[in-house]
Amino acid sequence: MNYFSSNFTLGILGGGQLGKMLLQVTSQLSIKTNILDPSKDSPCKNLCNEFTTGNLMDFDSVYTFGKKCDIVTFEIEHVNVNALEKLESEGVLVYPSSKTLKIIQDKGLQKQFFLENNIPTASFRHFKSYNDFKNSSYKNEITFPCVWKKTKFGYDGYGVEIINSVEELEKLPENEFIIEELIPFQKELATTIVRNKSGEVEIFPMVEMDFNKESNQVEFVICPAQIDQELVELGTQIALKVSESFKHVGLLAIEMFLTKENKILVNEVAPRPHNSAHYSIEACENSQFKQHINSILNFHLGSSKANINAIMVNLVGDKGFSGPVMYQGIEEAMELNNVSVHIYGKSETKPNRKMGHVTIIDKDLKAGLSKAKSVKNLIKVKTN
Repeated sequence: MNYFSSNFTLGILGGGQLGKMLLQVTSQLSIKTNILDPSKDSPCKNLCNEFTTGNLMDFDSVYTFGKKCDIVTFEIEHVNVNALEKLESEGVLVYPSSKTLKIIQDKGLQKQFFLENNIPTASFRHFKSYNDFKNSSYKNEITFPCVWKKTKFGYDGYGVEIINSVEELEKLPENEFIIEELIPFQKELATTIVRNKSGEVEIFPMVEMDFNKESNQVEFVICPAQIDQELVELGTQIALKVSESFKHVGLLAIEMFLTKENKILVNEVAPRPHNSAHYSIEACENSQFKQHINSILNFHLGSSKANINAIMVNLVGDKGFSGPVMYQGIEEAMELNNVSVHIYGKSETKPNRKMGHVTIIDKDLKAGLSKAKSVKNLIKVKTN
């Protein structure tokens, strides 16, 4: 297959910021790209060769789109997996595969997959509904506080709640869910593994993630994670085991807990570019976006090594502002040394919506983190 030909088309399901950053890679190589996204104002609309507006969860929309492509990938998990299965059966290549996505789309299946493959994770119970919980003998095994998670369609803190009593559980949406043991962790860690069809594997540095306690979103990503080397090696080996178990092609982001007993437990995984590796654009020899394209096209994988310390800051919509977006403080932030601002191009903001990120690189990690906090306070995402 000649990827550098007008006869080849790469289809990307989803046209948000992750798609936009993938297109920056394909544009460099002049690879023809089609995008499917539900929003006519998608950040990718003017960057791809062909843009289609459509529902990513609709079978016909995804199938019809995929039939015009040679390879299909995705930048969001919420896509119709049955359509992907049909496309694969008809010779369209889908990376990561529909089999991988089907497991990861459902947190119950994902947790069961961890157990079946001896991957350390928090203990959990699966319930089809609140009535199922009430009628289950397992309800007496739940210790409060615990973590409630919707099995499907959670994102950016939505669909996850810390529950302190049965009464709180009763007030939550009537969805299929899992109840997880609440892990008293020291740090939340992450790494990303990339694998191509030939079996080459590259692993990005271990990072730590600092979450906003109100929104449950990542606020800062720190590279490298400030933990002992033996824990880095332990986390890396666990992440590689997860990757080998899925046998995926493409990126796999792995989020982990470092417990107070210095054990590492896998929390969740994502088969796509991930917020925890945005720093790689400035700090690594090859970014996660370049490596994703390398892997799904079966190119040689370059190094994913970081050359310098980095801190990534998420820019999200400020509380109390919904509507046409206006940014404050960007020019002032750009005047600072070693600060790279990425604005995603979303026309509308709302509280806690991801609107951009900033990466700070610094030989002195402590100084870099101080600058990152200053940038976080400097840039505001509001409305006109």
